[in-house]
Amino acid sequence: MSNESTIATAEQDVFVTPPRLRIFSGKLYLFSSATIRLNNLPQHEKRKFMTKLRNVFFAALFVCVAFLTAPVHADEGMWLFENPPTEQVKDTYSFELTEGWLEHVRLSSCRFARRGSASFISDQGLILTNHHVGARNLHELSTPENNLLEKGFYAKNLDDELKCQGLEVFVLDKIENVTEKIADATKDAASPEEAAKLRGAFIAKLEQETADKTGLRCEVITLYQGGAYHLYGYKIYDDIRLVWAPEEKIASFGGDPDNYEYPRYCLDASMFRAYEDGKPAKIKHYLKWGTGGVKDGELVFVSGHPGTTNRAYTKEHLEYMRDVYFPWRLQKLFRREAIYAAFGNRSLENQRRIAGDLGGVQNYRKRAMGQLDGLQTPSLWNGKLSTGDEGASDAVETIADACESISDSVPSTGLSNYVVYDLLEGGEAFNCRTFQIARTLVRLAQESEKPNEERLREYREGGLTALKASLLNDAPIYDDVEILKLIDSLTMLHEAGQGAIWKALIENDILPGDVSPKEVAQLLIMGSTVRDIVERKRLIDGGLEAIEDSDDPMIQFALSIDEIAREVRKTFDETFTTPTTTAYAELAERRFEELGTGVYPDATLTLRLSYGAVKGYAEDNGTEIEPVTNIAGMYARAEALQHKEPFDPPQSWKDKQTELNPNCAFNLVSTNDIIGGNSGSPLINAKAEVVGLVFDGNIYSLSNNFVYTEEQSRCVSVHADVILESLKKVYKAERIVKELGQ
Repeated sequence: MSNESTIATAEQDVFVTPPRLRIFSGKLYLFSSATIRLNNLPQHEKRKFMTKLRNVFFAALFVCVAFLTAPVHADEGMWLFENPPTEQVKDTYSFELTEGWLEHVRLSSCRFARRGSASFISDQGLILTNHHVGARNLHELSTPENNLLEKGFYAKNLDDELKCQGLEVFVLDKIENVTEKIADATKDAASPEEAAKLRGAFIAKLEQETADKTGLRCEVITLYQGGAYHLYGYKIYDDIRLVWAPEEKIASFGGDPDNYEYPRYCLDASMFRAYEDGKPAKIKHYLKWGTGGVKDGELVFVSGHPGTTNRAYTKEHLEYMRDVYFPWRLQKLFRREAIYAAFGNRSLENQRRIAGDLGGVQNYRKRAMGQLDGLQTPSLWNGKLSTGDEGASDAVETIADACESISDSVPSTGLSNYVVYDLLEGGEAFNCRTFQIARTLVRLAQESEKPNEERLREYREGGLTALKASLLNDAPIYDDVEILKLIDSLTMLHEAGQGAIWKALIENDILPGDVSPKEVAQLLIMGSTVRDIVERKRLIDGGLEAIEDSDDPMIQFALSIDEIAREVRKTFDETFTTPTTTAYAELAERRFEELGTGVYPDATLTLRLSYGAVKGYAEDNGTEIEPVTNIAGMYARAEALQHKEPFDPPQSWKDKQTELNPNCAFNLVSTNDIIGGNSGSPLINAKAEVVGLVFDGNIYSLSNNFVYTEEQSRCVSVHADVILESLKKVYKAERIVKELGQ
């Protein structure tokens, strides 16, 4: 995710660049070599001081933690299915993970686009995931007259199931360890940069060859920060239809105030169906619905796709996350939350249009605050390697240097190199769907002209089908929302570093000099036709010639900014990504030598298995929290808060209060190790039956990104019983109940 400096002079040239790239010729001082630190101490002097201080404490510790972390304990771990925690589960819970059990669970699990996790729950392609994971599709299928987020949805028969445009579901069908193949392909490289180039070319070739041979969507996954590479082949279902979703009022009962809290009362569930050849897909491996509930202390598993963890990071790398990455991210999130909320408050239709964006921002903001809090807690840093540790290798020093080069500020702009990367290459300065479409169209045309192995990774042949499908997704895009978001992000760019980047873009004729961010946004959005799916298809089919001949202002803007953004990306890769990847790979080799495969890799949005038990916990004030809530508790909470939003259940639940079993379990917590991306994962028992649906973690789990603590960190799930109870009595969804075998 992702710098050091004395003051540079205006004459310095950091890059040898064509005139358009004069933005990097000293005007912004973006990539100078040194910076003044907060304590005004030169970095090498600080390092010497910290080395002396830390050596006393870490000399003995380093013997025990020969690499980044010690062997795992308790219920920790997001484990690979190809390297499951067999011994750990057997020793702790006396349960044996067999090959048959693992294969069945793996093939029953799926990834819901790149948004979250899901699972098959019938042989007719029925899919279970969270309401919030499928909310984008509910939003896209809604109209001002029929808001599915507000009203909910149930298809009484197959013909009523609604097709979701551009939605894909992935099932992990093939796994191959290709670490040795990649090592052979890069063994003659003379430098890390050359190795990275050879590795990228070989991976592109391998992915394409395997895809051609198997018919699967193939992707090489980097594990252990480059210590291992596995090739994953996915079966893709691209005809997905909505079957059932409750009202958002009950799916996210408690809203932002209760987010990451517990006790909870959320029916955060929805169901979709995979189709093949126009008919419900025939599924061999699916998870049966659990009966009899789940007991306190019972062994449970989570099979899902955790997004990103950073548990293998060194201290210097975590310092960068604490001091640069999260403060910048939170700055963006806070301003967007305020702007989106104000827009939504103007009318009910505005509220509907902005709901998805606002909900996402609120969720990310609260998560980022919890993660930053974790990084600001010194006790969580124990065991992390640093350049000050006795025995620390050159690889650790390389990582520290790379983090300095990318995180340190340049006095003339006040911006770190990472922030510049995020604004220009990350596209955060142009945060709207119209720009995202235009940039993708531009780069698709440009990259398609190159050999596959020389393209940017996201434009290689293996992913083009999905990329084009996303471009041709006919979901509604609202002009007023687009203008709102682009004005905000352009204003942020105008403010950043005292407007230095904005001024440089004007000087290089990329932006007009006599207009405001608001005027630029209106010109770009209202003058663009890329929101028209017919025009998108024309530009895709026409290739680079059609792109270059287009007079669409957003296409031309994306073209004009592209050269600069690519240069930022190249520098970011050379100064940060490549050296850290190489260094972490070196450290991973040491980890394997010391600990073998008894450790799990950081999460990568790929399929993992975690184990744990249904278990309550104690709050910081000593209050004991029971593991399971019930329906009566939801009604009591609504009453106690006088049914004020967001504690007001929908009318359908008010009408059925006397019919619903008040003792029916609603939500539950367990010790499973999860992170963002696990949303929608099935919570299953030892018999591989669905007993819950993961939708959140508690507040103590937010530091899971960096370290797992069993004492209070909890996975929060919708209990299977409340899903079934509501299907029967609130939604009268007998067709689904029967399909579940209930």
